[in-house]
Amino acid sequence: MTADLKGKKVLVIGSGLSGVGSVNLLNKIGALPVVLEENTKVTEEDIRNKLHEEDRDKTEIIIGTIEDSKLDEISLTVPSPAVPLDAPTVMRIKDKNIPIWSEIELAYNFAKGKMVAITGTNGKTTTTTLVGEIMKAHFGKAYVVGNIGVSYAESALEMTEDSVTVGEISSFQLEAVDNFHANVSAILNITPDHLNRHHTMECYAQMKENITHNQTQEDTCVLNYDNEYTRDFGTRCPARVVFFSTKEKLTDGFYLDGEDIFMSTAGNAMKVMNIHDMNLVGMCNVENVMAAIAMSLAMEVPLATILEVIRNFKAVEHRIEFVATKRGVDYYNDSKGTNPDAAIQGIRAMSKPTILIGGGYDKGNEYDEWIESFGDTVKLLVLIGQTRDKIAECAQKHGFTNYVFKDTYEEALNFCTESAQPGDAVLLSPACASWDMFPNYETRGKKFKEYVNKLSD
Repeated sequence: MTADLKGKKVLVIGSGLSGVGSVNLLNKIGALPVVLEENTKVTEEDIRNKLHEEDRDKTEIIIGTIEDSKLDEISLTVPSPAVPLDAPTVMRIKDKNIPIWSEIELAYNFAKGKMVAITGTNGKTTTTTLVGEIMKAHFGKAYVVGNIGVSYAESALEMTEDSVTVGEISSFQLEAVDNFHANVSAILNITPDHLNRHHTMECYAQMKENITHNQTQEDTCVLNYDNEYTRDFGTRCPARVVFFSTKEKLTDGFYLDGEDIFMSTAGNAMKVMNIHDMNLVGMCNVENVMAAIAMSLAMEVPLATILEVIRNFKAVEHRIEFVATKRGVDYYNDSKGTNPDAAIQGIRAMSKPTILIGGGYDKGNEYDEWIESFGDTVKLLVLIGQTRDKIAECAQKHGFTNYVFKDTYEEALNFCTESAQPGDAVLLSPACASWDMFPNYETRGKKFKEYVNKLSD
């Protein structure tokens, strides 16, 4: 798929990873990118320094707002994922009937080869990383791109007809797709998240479902049978559907029976592996592994290769990541637990009395199910950030009163260390985004790990 943008002005909104990748691609194909950075704290020099050296002087940059006369020159707009499609500037663009593509759509129109695309509320990064490793083991090379922190647009022009790309695709990136087509897709689950952006669960689910819209019966879509939204998607998905379940024995698909994963076709079941053969912990990762197996088989990777990679695969950074044992206390970094459902999986993975660090930026989520999941596992909740009062009120409603407020991250970490006894676990799994205190969840997780690793044994 290619698009003729040579000599045309393309507006790129935002100068982060996605925006810079888009600009670099546009310059390579002879388009005329115009960067709009609405954050006035960012300087033109900051942006130029991120671009390829040969493109720095020829790229037009606007800081602040863009005039209507300038918009009239634009043929296409590529907003960064952080820019909502109902933002004032984007609404002005819509009023002028200027086409809008996400970075994923832009990159796809110039990329070649096969695309394996993964979305869902939770599990995306682990599953994408695992599938990427499986593809590399079989094909020798694979591009792992998208919401995982690598711009798809940055490498799109390198791809050939033999290339395999594995993409972690967020709901934000699926808001403005048109031609994007996945040979193999997966929607791992849909639970409340980003409702401050999408407003309703129906809208959020619809964005996720966009990953399947250009698929055909020659393609494969892997869906979670245990999730009401993804199970419903299966009734209208245009691709061949493969379900996975940890709760039901499926006639067709992958399921968990005891501690064994089975693959069933027309009722004929075959044991695939025992869950103790993998290094990942938690039922969420059993789901991720089943999805990865299904996607990899759809890409015609031998089962033996798939299982070998799974046996050697370690947890991704910031997702129920064991950091260290200090003074008899186990420390786990689950900074990627940025919503209640993800954080529930972190709690379920704990086998010891746990001191939990929670709270952060408010994305409009409710915390009832998260509090209810504490059971006998969470002995103490240390609350930080913008949502701490909201969470405390919810905890009281459910009869959990053993919580404390801490004003800073460091105070919270110090309190956890002082309160923990040998045999306990300290878990950073905030159930919230990090944006009120940190630029991203990675920084939050790295700070936690740095703190833990400095503790004496």
